[in-house]
Amino acid sequence: MPLQIHLFPALSDNYGFLIRDRDSGRVASIDTPDADTIAAEIDASGFGRLDYILNTHWHPDHTGGNAALKARFGCDIYGPQEVTRAAPLDHVLTAGDHFQLGDTGFSVIDLGGHTLGHIGYVCDAAPVAFIGDCLFPLGCGRLFEGTAEQMWHSLTRLMALPPETRLYCAHEYALSNLKFAESLGDMPEQAADHIRSLRAQGRPTVPTRLGDEMAANPFLRLPLKHSDPARQALRFGELRAAKDRF
Repeated sequence: MPLQIHLFPALSDNYGFLIRDRDSGRVASIDTPDADTIAAEIDASGFGRLDYILNTHWHPDHTGGNAALKARFGCDIYGPQEVTRAAPLDHVLTAGDHFQLGDTGFSVIDLGGHTLGHIGYVCDAAPVAFIGDCLFPLGCGRLFEGTAEQMWHSLTRLMALPPETRLYCAHEYALSNLKFAESLGDMPEQAADHIRSLRAQGRPTVPTRLGDEMAANPFLRLPLKHSDPARQALRFGELRAAKDRF
């Protein structure tokens, strides 16, 4: 794979990602949950530089390190316009844009719902996507700004990717998501055992494979039992509201 990915914990339950194009050596941080942690991981990984920040959305646990990392490394910051609500931004990206990390390209996709302007980064050369707070192992993001219909459309964009795509999401919520999934019944036992085994070993449940989520994640699996897109979005909204109350 032309892309090196370094995953690490940050804050209380975030994940940070440093990505490096092997040929050019250029490095980007996907979001900036904590500047000091990211700077330490740049040293620990041996990457030794930071050329870009790629924000997925504006929330402070995703943009809080923008200013300090730019001051330290002189990196350029890319992301949706909404990032300016909380942090500096140099270049605006919207769905359909393309970002080049050295020789590795990324397509920008619309993942609105958690926030209105949320975007994701899909690698052109490998089955990898960085999706912020849109989808999690056995769960999905809260609808802080968008509608259930908007989020469902975002989830269907993810489901259109190849099933082997590895989804890098930004929080470790798998055990709480598992409890909700099991409360609904019909939870695949193998998927539940896999989540519990990883967490018992202190290992992350991220990345998660898209095909596995389509088989086990109730926010994808249950709405798809309906053939009508409007009914799918309605069922998704009902599940999201139930999870908020859980």
